Amino acid sequence: MKVDVLVIGAGAAGLMCAIVAAQRGREVLVLDHANKPGKKILMSGGGRCNFTNLGVTPAQYLSANPHFAKSALARYTPADFIALVEKHRIAYHEKELGQLFCDESSKLIVRMLLDECAAAGARVETSCAVDRVRKTDEGFAVHTARGELHAQSLVVASGGLSIPSMGATGFGYELARQFGHQVLPTSAGLVPLTLSGKHQERYQDLSGLALPLVEARVGKRAFRAGMLFTHRGVSGPAILQISSYWQAGDDLRIDLLPDQDAAGWLQAQRNARPAMELKNVLGDLLPRRLAQRMCELWFESRPMKQYRPAELDAIAAQLRDWPLIASGTEGYRTAEVTLGGVDTDGLSSSTMQSKLVPGLYFIGEVVDVTGWLGGYNFQWAWASGHAAGLAA
Repeated sequence: MKVDVLVIGAGAAGLMCAIVAAQRGREVLVLDHANKPGKKILMSGGGRCNFTNLGVTPAQYLSANPHFAKSALARYTPADFIALVEKHRIAYHEKELGQLFCDESSKLIVRMLLDECAAAGARVETSCAVDRVRKTDEGFAVHTARGELHAQSLVVASGGLSIPSMGATGFGYELARQFGHQVLPTSAGLVPLTLSGKHQERYQDLSGLALPLVEARVGKRAFRAGMLFTHRGVSGPAILQISSYWQAGDDLRIDLLPDQDAAGWLQAQRNARPAMELKNVLGDLLPRRLAQRMCELWFESRPMKQYRPAELDAIAAQLRDWPLIASGTEGYRTAEVTLGGVDTDGLSSSTMQSKLVPGLYFIGEVVDVTGWLGGYNFQWAWASGHAAGLAA
């Protein structure tokens, strides 16, 4: 069997690429080893799919080459994808920070992509694993569970290593190496952090306790969002965001009271409620169990009148710069994305085509381009898939 374009991976990037290539009149086949397409789309955003972000710029992406994503992102913007969503009359809303979600279900996004594939003539086949690929004079010979296929162009949209329970594998990286591409070291991104030893013991019984707004900092990088204590460490949007920048041994600091003049507030409380203990006063600013734990660990809880102004200033400073000693991450099991991947130096930024092997393309998460939490990774999938679809 021969096709013009064979896409490996029926996720966000692969389906977008198939649509665009088929609309150009190319005969397109998409293969996926999973039993249904778009599995990560279906689970994303709590089942409502955070499909893009209104504030997308290249600055929200991590890559060894920070300029690589610029071309594709400029040529296929959030407005372009929103137009497709609106064409299919899918209701959506902005949640916060430019994040766009379906009002109903992420199933509508998958259905939209499959309908667009069908309308353009692109075929999608699931439960069909690719075993091996070899280069031929005409293009590529791809050996699958259903026999050998031949394609002029081969697009690798196989994703990264995150969430292996949904079928994630390193196949795309193996294929890249086979054809001479460098693969930069991979690690889990947008992932909960773990604590160990006494650091875990201190906070383990706070599991489930949430803080609506903190600022998590590593070096000069900081994110403001919610935080959640877990059985094994910490999670929540602020932690997931900073996890992509945190490495073992890095100094992680949490501002528990961003936007608060903690020192001024504590001084005012000392005057207003001199007999009240510090742990009860802090319980007005923080969840009570956390306030109590902070006093057990860091501050001796006494009546407010017993603190000198300098002591209250020091307590405020500690609340604004709380050290959190993380030991690791929860790994690919729960990571939303994979950092690292196929080195962009070997790819064209305008078409995603290999500079080493004509007709070979890499798109989406398999490439060393990783977005922040909040719809940025989907926009990279749409944009890189669109770029390859125009060329493959």
